Amino acid sequence: MVEVDVVIIGAGASGLMCGIEAGKRGRKTLVLDHANKAGKKILMSGGGRCNFTNYSVDASNYLSNNIHFCKSALSRYTQWDFIELITRYQIPYHEREHGQLFCNDSAKDILNMLLNECNRFDVPIKLSCAITEIVFKAEKYVLKTTQGDITCTSLVVATGGLSIPKMGATPFGYKIAEQFKVPVHKTRAGLVPFTLQPTDKEKFADLSGIAVKCTLSNARQQFTENLLFTHRGLSGPAVLQISSYWLTGEAVVIDLLPSMELNSVLKTLRLQAEKCFLKTVLDEHLPKRLVSCLLPETLLNISIANLSDQHINTVAQQLHEWTIKPNGTEGYRTAEVTLGGVDCDVLSSKTMESNAQPRLYFIGEVVDVSGWLGGYNFQWAWSSGWCAGQYV
Repeated sequence: MVEVDVVIIGAGASGLMCGIEAGKRGRKTLVLDHANKAGKKILMSGGGRCNFTNYSVDASNYLSNNIHFCKSALSRYTQWDFIELITRYQIPYHEREHGQLFCNDSAKDILNMLLNECNRFDVPIKLSCAITEIVFKAEKYVLKTTQGDITCTSLVVATGGLSIPKMGATPFGYKIAEQFKVPVHKTRAGLVPFTLQPTDKEKFADLSGIAVKCTLSNARQQFTENLLFTHRGLSGPAVLQISSYWLTGEAVVIDLLPSMELNSVLKTLRLQAEKCFLKTVLDEHLPKRLVSCLLPETLLNISIANLSDQHINTVAQQLHEWTIKPNGTEGYRTAEVTLGGVDCDVLSSKTMESNAQPRLYFIGEVVDVSGWLGGYNFQWAWSSGWCAGQYV
């Protein structure tokens, strides 16, 4: 029987951060993971370069049934704190659009830093270790595992969500919550590509690989980012972002020319008695194949000078307000995050401890806090892990 102060289940971003902070306090800490390698999702994130945080982090960048819950953790361990840590390790990084920060070289730099910090504070990581049973008795947790029994006084669940099961995602964290009567909000895939209705999929099949900047919106949110056509449907940052706010059966509206007012442009050109075809003008602003897919050839082959107000209104509405109803999403297989999770209302925003069960903590993606694309989910992992690490 191994006896420690703290067991952290999950050697991902939040679990490693929590382990480091607990170790700093002199707590005898052990991190367990059923996978054969720590930080698998860190390594694959950001195309292998890890979008580890963002220059601008605010509660409005997160979704939760309790929108105020994340504020405490994000304010106590900020993006600047994490940037200070990687600067200490001399990890080179760069900024991309919208304040997103990426490693210059490899996501391995971030993982190696976390593993070095664990080692520095004597926090061992036990891999390929599956937990078969958890029992709470005599104010201690007893974990029966494939590598022997372990007891601890504080148990931290940092198991992540259901996204990308090939990386080892499982519902284990939710099952622990259920065992200890901790409520869990229904989960679904977020930051995920859309699939299309069969007719639309066939119609847009030839557009695979085309990317355009657009404003994509529904009744609750909008994002101006790139839209990417794929052989399965629609992807790209704009789609991933809006997918977290999308409800099954709902249509989304796509403005393919967000930086111009097409109606005015066409009327001005008509006044100038332009003899070129509508197709020629539109092809200057959008890919030809996309224009041909969305508008009939008969309309595209009308000269600008001969366009009626009705023609112009039809074209402007189709390109500024292209409305499409996705068939669904690609689901957890390709989702970058899991929406829903452990109910924030039963957790302390200060310590991440459950008020339903003593010394049981939930951090990271398993909690009902999900960030936008752009480094926000990693920042939540660092912040929530840090907070729990001060109290476990």
